Amino acid sequence: MKQSESVKMANTPALSTSEGGEADAGSKISDSFSFLDVLHANQFKGEFVEPQHAEQVEVNFYRGAPPNWLNFYISEQAVSDGTATPFIKRDGYETLKDQIHLRRKGPGTSTIKLFHQQGCGGTTLAMQVLWDLRKTFRCAVLTGSTLDITKVAQDVVSLFTAGSHGHQKTVLLLLNDEFILEILQDRIMEEIAEQDIEIDLPVVILLNCVRSSDGVIHQKERSYELKQKFKRKMRKSIILKKSLSAREQADFDMKREELSRRFGDRCKQFHGFNILQSNFSQAYIRNACATFEHIKRTNKPLKTQLAAFLCLLNAYAPGSYLLESQCLDFLRRDKFGHLSLEDQMQPFSHLIITFQQGERSEKKVCMAHNMIAQYCTELLANAGVTRSDTTRHFLNSFCISYVPPYLLGFIKDMLNKREITVIEDPTDGIKQWKEKFSRLIQDITKREDEGNSLSVLIMASKKFYEVSLFPQTLARFYYIELEDYYNAEIWAKEAKRRAPWSSFVADTLGQVHKSHLKNMPAYTRPSEILQLAQKAIEAFEDEEKLAKNEHAKGKQGDVNIKVLRALNTRGLFGYLEVCSLLYDHLIRHDELWKQVLTRTVSLDSVLQSTEDWNIVRFKELINSLRDLVEKRFEFFDTFLTYSYSIVKNEDPAYISRKTAECYKKYVGDAEPNDQLQKAFHKLKQKLAVTSPGVLSCLERCTRSDTKDIAIWWKEICQHEYSTTHALLNYILANIMLINMKETPSSSDYQSSFTEKMPLAPEMQPEFHMLALLLCWPTDGEDNLASDLHHLIKNILQSYEQEYKSLFQSRYLRPLFFLGPGQGLNTLVHRRNLEILWTQDALKASNTNWRDDDIFTDPTVQGKLLRVEGIVQNYKLYATFGDTEIELDANRKDSLWKSGHVFFYLGFTIGGPVAYSVHRAEEPSERPLETFDNETDCSQWTELKPEVEIMEEVHTYSLQSESGNYECSESALRWVCKETVSFRYQFSSWERFMRKPVCMDYIPAGPLMDIKVTDGKLEEVRLPHWICTGENPAMSDIFRVLHVDSSGDYLEQVSEMTSSHVKLNQLDFSLRGAMILKKLGLYLKVFADVLIYMQITSGLTLHVYLVPHDPLIQQEVEKKEKSDGFRKIRKTSPIDPVQLESYFYLSTDWDTAEICPEKQQFMLERSDTNFFEVVIGNEKSDFGNLKLKLEVEHRGGKEKDTVWTCTVGTDDY
Repeated sequence: MKQSESVKMANTPALSTSEGGEADAGSKISDSFSFLDVLHANQFKGEFVEPQHAEQVEVNFYRGAPPNWLNFYISEQAVSDGTATPFIKRDGYETLKDQIHLRRKGPGTSTIKLFHQQGCGGTTLAMQVLWDLRKTFRCAVLTGSTLDITKVAQDVVSLFTAGSHGHQKTVLLLLNDEFILEILQDRIMEEIAEQDIEIDLPVVILLNCVRSSDGVIHQKERSYELKQKFKRKMRKSIILKKSLSAREQADFDMKREELSRRFGDRCKQFHGFNILQSNFSQAYIRNACATFEHIKRTNKPLKTQLAAFLCLLNAYAPGSYLLESQCLDFLRRDKFGHLSLEDQMQPFSHLIITFQQGERSEKKVCMAHNMIAQYCTELLANAGVTRSDTTRHFLNSFCISYVPPYLLGFIKDMLNKREITVIEDPTDGIKQWKEKFSRLIQDITKREDEGNSLSVLIMASKKFYEVSLFPQTLARFYYIELEDYYNAEIWAKEAKRRAPWSSFVADTLGQVHKSHLKNMPAYTRPSEILQLAQKAIEAFEDEEKLAKNEHAKGKQGDVNIKVLRALNTRGLFGYLEVCSLLYDHLIRHDELWKQVLTRTVSLDSVLQSTEDWNIVRFKELINSLRDLVEKRFEFFDTFLTYSYSIVKNEDPAYISRKTAECYKKYVGDAEPNDQLQKAFHKLKQKLAVTSPGVLSCLERCTRSDTKDIAIWWKEICQHEYSTTHALLNYILANIMLINMKETPSSSDYQSSFTEKMPLAPEMQPEFHMLALLLCWPTDGEDNLASDLHHLIKNILQSYEQEYKSLFQSRYLRPLFFLGPGQGLNTLVHRRNLEILWTQDALKASNTNWRDDDIFTDPTVQGKLLRVEGIVQNYKLYATFGDTEIELDANRKDSLWKSGHVFFYLGFTIGGPVAYSVHRAEEPSERPLETFDNETDCSQWTELKPEVEIMEEVHTYSLQSESGNYECSESALRWVCKETVSFRYQFSSWERFMRKPVCMDYIPAGPLMDIKVTDGKLEEVRLPHWICTGENPAMSDIFRVLHVDSSGDYLEQVSEMTSSHVKLNQLDFSLRGAMILKKLGLYLKVFADVLIYMQITSGLTLHVYLVPHDPLIQQEVEKKEKSDGFRKIRKTSPIDPVQLESYFYLSTDWDTAEICPEKQQFMLERSDTNFFEVVIGNEKSDFGNLKLKLEVEHRGGKEKDTVWTCTVGTDDY
């Protein structure tokens, strides 16, 4: 790590180790990471940071600069010195840490996403979590280009092993913005397998910090609320809300008071902090931006122009900046060019920040907050300094000759990046779409006019004469907004000229012609329609060729293509859309066109009824349409039935719908006379003339339709010219009927197919898949078909020849799963499981099969057969007696650990696949559970520990055989399957309550230091003293504090009883239950009353109310004994008592003096706060003394008795 003169290094960088220590990273390892910024376990430790530099870093952060690691170090040091309060933790902090810790159990790679809005502290939260976990994980941030995923994977594995296979430690990697995590996960596990690294802990946890819009955040919140009914421990994402909660507001208010004391009036310019503290107050923004209210359009000084540029950039390109050197160069034309940037930019300087990220990078300049940038941009526009003027002026000022890549990227975002809009429709639910243009272009069009948008895009297109994106956007603006197809075509062709290899750029020209065709008036002549349709078709055909070239180039491993992009199918889809539009236009002229386009009659039939003889020129096109439409539809049917995009929303539902509509138009209604062709025609009308079509019957056909489909295929099978294809589809149709709970049309089809086996290897994958389905052993069968290995080999080879290149970079959709039962009844169609999962048979499927979540549903599990297998050397084998069959796993990261496993078997067009692979000791995830203490006490055998006291420290030792046990002293519970010995001590909570990790929590049970000396504990349950009642949601706010040498953290609990919480991780050190301090939640605890007595000239009693914490009670005992008091044993309150309530003690003796009058029950003061009762009588006058403890109701009007006892003569 490079350091400036202000931060002087004392230690070499160190990485955390699996044993909880630190290992020297060494300069060779530290410098070897191309794409990772590594956060070392000892970052800044022992280094001298100049106070002036530290203060400047802190001030920059509060003003709005992005955080850096030094911010967290400075805060941590200030907290330990007692000079500052801790770094504020947003509400998602603990949840995010808990979710990360849950992922420490495996699998080999896992992900968690943090969704946030710009300016609300999302990146800060993510970095804060990394900082706090730097000793628990090897933490790093992904930097630079992410195209070379293979190199990123290699860096991750190198960091995991730290240069040696014996020094493994899980990596926690932060990735900013959207990223295809699944590809990176697969590459990492492939790299582990290639290097033959044995692992027994997860390799990496990917924390993806995603900046999102208001609509997306709202959609995620709604989705989470719906999923809460499943109460799953593991969450895919955390949502950082923009608005502050009451707890957060209080923390920000407290921090503001601290900053005011430390920085005085300077904190008024801490806009980054103040905007958050004001809960994004528009009044604050308005007041902060008051300087911009008096700007004039003409004669603007250079500093005003620069401020306008920065506002525009930050308002429309999140994360954008200009270099300080660029800003100074721009201002040098002014007479004050010798001054610093801050001085020259007055009175705007307080709204602008200058910061540096990395010692080698130049200083960057931006606005303090995106809300300030947006508001100032609006003020400038109201003053006549329009967005379009500012954009043009900016391009002319900063894009004169060479434009650095980062700045070009910001300009592309401003002018071209289209945002996703999400709304909640009362009828249709969540709807989302991509906007037509960037926010800036849309705002210029809306607030100014189309002409100014056009002007900006033309200038950008001419300025960046080699970039295809700007003329592409310009062409889109011409045809979408202005319906100017002439100029749209010119600029679309210009974009193609600049990137003649790109199918995505070529698509624009096809879209121009398609839009023109769509908007042609009804009176347009057929020949003109055909001419335009031909231009569109030729454009899309050209795009198809380019797409195939791109795909082929990627398949061949071109050095410039690091991530293989899936085949671009826009040209194919555009072709079908044009054919559909052409059909609609022509039949409006004459219904006879239906028969011409479906080739029922010849073109001559139309020529006889029209005067437009120019249509003859398009005869070849017209005659080719039906075949080419059918070919493209069958492509899409295969493409979408067998696979789906790994990029979300890349396969919208309208593609299937529109391609089917076009196909049906060209199939037509006229039936052929030939019986065989008639059957084929009917199958085409039902979209079931191919195997993918038959396999889709559950999604688009009724039971009646599916019965007809089976009958038509049977008729074709019985024809003398029948092919094996017909038999294949006939059997598949019958499997569809079985999945619809219908009786198959015949029972002799299965033997007919098996008679044709063995199949020739060159046959299509569908045949080999059916052979596998028919021959795979069913429930209870251990005898394998002798050629099962051969069948799997055949389908793998056939798939590679037929489909592998087509489906490259796409996910293969499962078609069937193996269920219980016999014969074809064991085959469960994917769609039936999706209906169980979504609980909606009408809802289109968007199930993500890749993540295995669907298999956590008990109803889905009940439909499937659990298959046994074994993982060895990152390979999975299904076991049948002594025979092993190698299978692909749905998730490569599930093969990270060798051993016996269970899984569900599915079949894709590429062969058998194992889903939801989990170890025998890993049950499927289930909802959080609560149990009643009364019902589970009998399960636990009570054991009394041996107690050793050395230097007033109590050590409790226990030994047990196999069974379930509870310690009589502490109520600690454990389960063991063998003889086990362990010991524990109680520890004080006091020193941990000031730690940042515990700031929002209070103790909920004793803090225990547990050490296993022999054997193994299978399960441990820590005692707690909280009254949970019958509220299962209480489990959500319980945590277990883990205090380790590698760092402290709070773990979310998976199970809670009325007296215990279950430990998820059985690595022992200091452990104790805690509970969240939650606004409006009044906690009750089970407590003891301790009474100590001293008799001198009179009687003195000390009465304590304390929780069930043995250490607290030991401390009280020690203190009272040293003062000459002895304990009187009495019963404790039966019912729980409320924390933070006021309690009153009274006696039936009028002469008794009780001090204080009332006490507030607080856990942190329970060992020092007590009631003192003094009675001055002589001992001979003592009689029975009744004590009563009452609690004050909230509001203070009434009291309830919580405990009574009598101190009798025997006690004196």
